[in-house]
Amino acid sequence: MTTISDVARAAGVSPATVSRVFNGGRVTPERAERVRKVAAELGFAPNRVARSLRTQRASVIGLIIPDIENPFFTSLARGVEDAAQQTNLSVVLCNSDEDVAKEQRYLAIAAAEQMAGVIVAAASRNRTDLSALSGRGMPVVAVDRRPRGASVDAVMVDNQHGGEEATAHLLSRGYRRIACIAGPEGASTSEERLAGYRAVMRDHLRETGGKLPGEWVRHGDFRVEGGRAAMAELLALPEPPDAVFVVNNLMTVGALEALREADREPPGVGVVSFGDVPWASLVRPSLSTVQLPAYDLGWTAAGLLQDRIAGVVKPLQTVVLRTSLQIRDSTAGPLAGAAG
Repeated sequence: MTTISDVARAAGVSPATVSRVFNGGRVTPERAERVRKVAAELGFAPNRVARSLRTQRASVIGLIIPDIENPFFTSLARGVEDAAQQTNLSVVLCNSDEDVAKEQRYLAIAAAEQMAGVIVAAASRNRTDLSALSGRGMPVVAVDRRPRGASVDAVMVDNQHGGEEATAHLLSRGYRRIACIAGPEGASTSEERLAGYRAVMRDHLRETGGKLPGEWVRHGDFRVEGGRAAMAELLALPEPPDAVFVVNNLMTVGALEALREADREPPGVGVVSFGDVPWASLVRPSLSTVQLPAYDLGWTAAGLLQDRIAGVVKPLQTVVLRTSLQIRDSTAGPLAGAAG
């Protein structure tokens, strides 16, 4: 197969000149005619597919999320895609599996492919490194989770407020030994939700002269099995909790499974999940949840990225969206559970 170097050698010009001839660059008419004549004699055809792919890269954005099986991130991705379609941007979805090394590979690919920009929900507050993109001037928006020290636009949730609201609700329903199943240490969303739980519990216990027991907090992995293991540990305590605040929806599934296996189910043990799920109102008892604006997070992040891609010059922005508490039967109160 004839290459661009073959044409350059036969025409007595550089490969760069041949490239300019076939890509609309500035070349003298005489030299352009010579290159085209040699190319025709050698049967050389420019790689229009490759050129087309280079053009298409400017219309592609990357979306890197930690867990595509989590309904929260599925809804977030839909928000990104719907907003991107408004300006004819295509979305490449990457699933990091909460793995920083895997996340870094995707970031490197985005840089190598010269994507128009990237939206990323960081796998780790402390270890996610966006320098592969920001160092190239590529637009980046952090969504849901922002790495520490990253100078990028961000769309966040007021996680601490959600944690405070969930914990205060459990106290208002008569629960007192309220535990928390948090996510991995270092995950910003988990730390913020846990901070909300701790703030409310410490205020409550200070009024009664008590202290928040360290064993009331367990860390999971944001997955079903992590929630099941954490709940089993809590139930094995000499004085197990009478309620639990779980900081994400998949671990809530595991916690509910552990409660069922121990024959201790809501509302006898109150349960609030951070993050709604489609079946929350269908299970019995129905599940109280802190509802996240997942779709709005994705839509807003895509809007910020589109502005940067279009060259809009403005200070870095951080948009914070609020949660809402959806009260259902899983937090009806310990007395309601005894009556049931």
